[in-house]
Amino acid sequence: MFVRNRMSKDPVNVTPETSIDDALALLKVHKIRRLPVEESGKLVGIITDKDLMRVMPSDATTLSKFEINDLLAKIKIKDIMAKSVISVNEGAPIEEAALLMSRNHISGLPVISNDGAIVGVITETDIFDAFVDIMDLEEGKVRLTLEVDDKIGVVKDIATIFTETGNNIDSFVTCPKTGGKYDIIIRGNFEDVDGLTTKLTEHGYTVIQASHIGH
Repeated sequence: MFVRNRMSKDPVNVTPETSIDDALALLKVHKIRRLPVEESGKLVGIITDKDLMRVMPSDATTLSKFEINDLLAKIKIKDIMAKSVISVNEGAPIEEAALLMSRNHISGLPVISNDGAIVGVITETDIFDAFVDIMDLEEGKVRLTLEVDDKIGVVKDIATIFTETGNNIDSFVTCPKTGGKYDIIIRGNFEDVDGLTTKLTEHGYTVIQASHIGH
């Protein structure tokens, strides 16, 4: 799954010369939290609702409404935008976008094409939705969590057990732990969970949990 498959396309953009007042209006009308800044068809910055609110006069200001409006009209996006922008290519795996957001503690990324044009925005909500789809959570599956040793042949051995018991694996995820151990999370439509658990235990695998998640 790639970024282009989950991003919001044709995002609302501003230019460096856009006024603060106009940018605030765009955020309100489109109910969004960030605006990529575009110049000559390229991504040159980004502005967020927090950036805009920081330059707004406080409630304690002695300025008149006319003076406030005049001040906001003079401040341009280029004066407060972040110029060092973290972005992601539309052809990148969605995991790369998730990693960038996690490392940089941000909730959204502008998406660019190979020539640097803004083609979309991907947010943490898009990542969460992708996770739900990848794990097929809406369908309602049995989730088995196994603790295994980090050694060659474990995945093949477990897959053989499922095959021999007539169980099809829908998703298979490994999560490293300390002490040379791994958690393996397996989801599927497993009818005889007790029998499958017994078979896995007989082969030396510890079944930590068996549960049903989703509809």
